[in-house]
This record gives sequence, C-alpha cells and structure tokens, in this order.
Amino acid sequence: MDIKKLKTAHREVAKMAECKEIFWTNPKAGDEKKLPFNMEDICEAEARLKRFAPYIAKAFPETAVSGGIIESELVEIPEMKKELENMCGEFGGRLFLKCDSNLPVSGSIKARGGIYEVLKFAEEVAIKAGMLSTEGDYSILTEPRFRELFSTYSVAVGSTGNLGLSIGIISAKLGFKVTVHMSADARQWKKDLLRSKGVTVVEYPDDYQKAVAEGRKEAASDPYCHFVDDEASQDLFMGYSVAARRIGAQFEKLGITVDDEHPLFVYIPCGVGGAPGGVAFGLKEVYGENAHIFFAEPTHAPCMTLSMITGLKNEIAVSDIGLDGKTEADGLAVGRASVLVSDVMETLLDGCYTIEDNRLYPFLARLADTEDIFIEPSSCASFPGPSLVSADAEWLEARGLTDKMKNATHILWATGGSMVPEDEMRSYYECGR
Repeated sequence: MDIKKLKTAHREVAKMAECKEIFWTNPKAGDEKKLPFNMEDICEAEARLKRFAPYIAKAFPETAVSGGIIESELVEIPEMKKELENMCGEFGGRLFLKCDSNLPVSGSIKARGGIYEVLKFAEEVAIKAGMLSTEGDYSILTEPRFRELFSTYSVAVGSTGNLGLSIGIISAKLGFKVTVHMSADARQWKKDLLRSKGVTVVEYPDDYQKAVAEGRKEAASDPYCHFVDDEASQDLFMGYSVAARRIGAQFEKLGITVDDEHPLFVYIPCGVGGAPGGVAFGLKEVYGENAHIFFAEPTHAPCMTLSMITGLKNEIAVSDIGLDGKTEADGLAVGRASVLVSDVMETLLDGCYTIEDNRLYPFLARLADTEDIFIEPSSCASFPGPSLVSADAEWLEARGLTDKMKNATHILWATGGSMVPEDEMRSYYECGR
C-alpha cells in the first residue's frame, strides 16, 4: 500500500494524516448497487423484536410502559440549534436529537443491534430444544427452565464499551455465560458495571481490533459459544436498521414531513460502523433519496472515513496513515472499518466528517445548559454536521437541495450517555464549560 500516493490522490487523506478535521461528500452516493439486504429483512427483524416484547417487558420492568419495545424519543432542540449556529455556522430547517442515549436496558444505540442478536440466538436455541414456538408467549423465557437451558451456552463479544454493555446485560439476564473482551479504551465504569451483572470481562492493553480478535478466537474453539462479531455481523446490522421503521410514527407526531421538498439529514457518530450503518441502511430503504446520511468520527480514529475516501474498505487502517486511534470518544476508538458496513455504505452514505476531541465537551455542556439533556462525549461528534452540510454550496446545488434547506429536518443521533455515572458526567460537563 503506497500511502504517499494515497495522500496525493486524496487531499482529505493527507489532512487526516495530520489529525486535521475534514468534510467529505461521497461521489458514489446514489449509484446503483446490489445490496445483501432489503426491506423484507428489516421487517423480519422488527417482527422478531415484537415477539420478544412480552419477555423484555417482564425481564426489564423499565420497559413495561412501552410494552417491551426498546425505543428512544425524538426531541426537538431549538435552543441548541441557536447555540450550534453560533458555534459552527447557520443552517435552515429544524433540529432534533434522537435520544438513543436513553435507550432502556443498556443506555446506548448498541441496545438495538446487540440485544437483537442475542435474542435471535436465544430464540434459535429455545426452538431447537422444543421449548418455544414463534406463535407462543415469549414471556415464558423468564422461567428458570430457560435459564437452565441457556446456561449450557455462552456468548462472547469484543468491544470498546457500549456493545459490551448491551451484549453482557441481555445475555446474563437470559442465563447465558457471557464474556466481554474489552480494549484499553473502554471506560472503567463500564467494566465494573458488567462485572456486577455476572459478566466475565477480559481486559487488553491493546486496541479494539485485538479485543475482537481474541473474542473470535475463543468462540471458534467452543461449539456452544456464540460470538457477536461487531465487524461483520448481519444480525447486529439488521437490529439497528429497525430504528428506521419506527421513526415514522415519531415524525408524524412531531409534524415532520420527508419528501422531495422536505429533505431529511441524519448525522451519526461512527466507530466500526455497525450501528450507524444499520440505521443508515434502514433510513435509505424507507425514505430513499430524500434521506441524506453523514457519519462523524474523531480525528484520531476516522476508520470509516478513510475506508470510504480511499475505496479500500477494511483493507486500510488509521495506523497506516500514522494515526494512533486514541480518542476521548471511547466508543469511536476503532482503527479499521467493518468489512460489511464499508461495502454496504459505498453507495448509500452521503458523506463523512471528522472532529477534534477538544470540541466534543463544549457541545456536551451547551446541550446540557440549553436543553437539560446529558450525553456522553462520543455522542457529540455529530454536532457540526448541519453547519458543514449547509456550508457546502456546491454539493447542495449538485443535489438540487439549495432551495429546500429551509424545509429540512436535521437529526443528531445521540448514541450513548444515560448509564454514565453521575460524577463522570459532571466531569465531562465541567470540562465543556
């Protein structure tokens, strides 16, 4: 791999190698490409989650009010819009926050895909044992006989933190033996919380890739172990995609229209890519060319941005261009993009941008001050997005969006935060202040 040639061919790569912020729009967005999934797959995942709703409501009482459906609010944040325009530049339309930071059970976007994959595995095990039918009442899964069944199986995952939380919490609740392999970037409180739930946490002084590789290696030697592969799992991907099917009802309630005259812009923090990729795929399936999706990454770990710009997908890592992959946005501390997501996003993603760590905390503090909403630093990576998009007159003109931005709906996807300990969140806030 000739890095010098890559830097010459792609000026953004040269800037990224110097840890500078970049904004890039995808020239392949909208091109024809056969994808491995479709709306039918999203509907199948949605139906499975509905089957499990009675179990979730019983096992996690905090979800009873939603009937066991794990979903988050979509809230308008007009005061934060004013702050963002002062900090980053003006943009038309309305601004909303998708509060996956408050998702029940594990408090992050990973509750969508992570919990879905474990539930699917549990369903397969129980049906194979002749103890469950897809037409039956899934609340019976709380009975001791199912914990006894699941205790003969194990689940493993490699994680920087939030995926580990979702996999660990739901697996332990069902009765599986579960091991979470965590990289050095993971916050200590996340490791402590998992251990308090009876989860085995294995720590590595290395990065995310090492944790995943070790988890995969361990699972390969055990036929009763299910490995949740954050780099390539189709089940994770489909679990995340269900968000797009559910958000329509929230749009209707909030008076949001998405059509040719009312474009939708969604900005999502990105680590390895599974969660933002699944959400992006779902939104494109539901809203087509009227949905415009941008991923946000830290300047020290922009693996998906690097993957997309160079076209090398998962064959290139941030270390190849001299970056250390270390970031305060712990959930985004990933050096190499998902092989699955980098391929699917090739023609779906509208663009990427990067952000310096020291800009995350002021956004966090301003959101808390203006809207009384607290999210973790990595969730704030998306915040410059609306201003960056609105400032790119050439891209807007090419897409026929210039005169439509006043009707736009902008959604910042908050990926985590509600489970952060109060003292740690206070330190984030004080840093931002």
